[in-house]
Amino acid sequence: CPLAVRDGRVWLEEYAKENPLHPELILNKAPSLADKETVIKIEDAWFRYAKAAPDFIKGLNLEIKKGELFSLLGVNGAGKTTMIKMLTCLTRATDGEAFVGGYSITEQPEQVKRMIGVSPQETAVAPNLSVKENLEFICGIHGFSKQKTQDKIKELSEQFTLDVVLQRKAGKLSGAMALIGEPQILFLDEPTLGLDVIARHDLWDVIRLLKGKITIILTTHYMEEAAGADKIIIMDKGNIITSGTPFELKERYGGYYEVHN
Repeated sequence: CPLAVRDGRVWLEEYAKENPLHPELILNKAPSLADKETVIKIEDAWFRYAKAAPDFIKGLNLEIKKGELFSLLGVNGAGKTTMIKMLTCLTRATDGEAFVGGYSITEQPEQVKRMIGVSPQETAVAPNLSVKENLEFICGIHGFSKQKTQDKIKELSEQFTLDVVLQRKAGKLSGAMALIGEPQILFLDEPTLGLDVIARHDLWDVIRLLKGKITIILTTHYMEEAAGADKIIIMDKGNIITSGTPFELKERYGGYYEVHN
């Protein structure tokens, strides 16, 4: 898979129809999202890990529309995961503000958490429990009835092809578990990391199915994954260095975007 940054350049090549992840992707025109409601708004957000440390996230300003598949693209250390942690109230912004579903991440974190689902890079499962037991556990946290728990496990088993592994010890289940609470906004932090080719394709089938129904924010290193998004921002060292639809970035920069260290 092509990396987002190669030899100091972020490649923005247009992918052909035979692309296995996005067979439908031929970028003839940019999609219009101007008439959609803003569900995430970041206003001059800054973050540093310690008082004396340099700023890691630097004055971010960003709007994400309802139902949008939004991709954060960049290398390790670009600030993608830190941005996700701020928006999901796992890390508090040093300065600035952001609103998720109209709620403040600094003043109303509990309301924010009720609206979202998060699939982190870290394994979010109990490894000694089976796949089914992990799913039942999370359904219990959400207060589902026994019948709704059974229905939800059946639904996720079909979406993620889990039927044959339900009784096995859990592996990487974060994507399925993030959907249990039926979130309005879904955060996927490098969701294909560690997946084999078949599991990766299955996950993208689910993402395409959800696209337009809920808002999805996805981080990735791979241009071929980002190219399936409605909008892309490219981050480097805590800054947004460019943004736009895949079509707009292709038109603006042609074959690549130069990243200066």
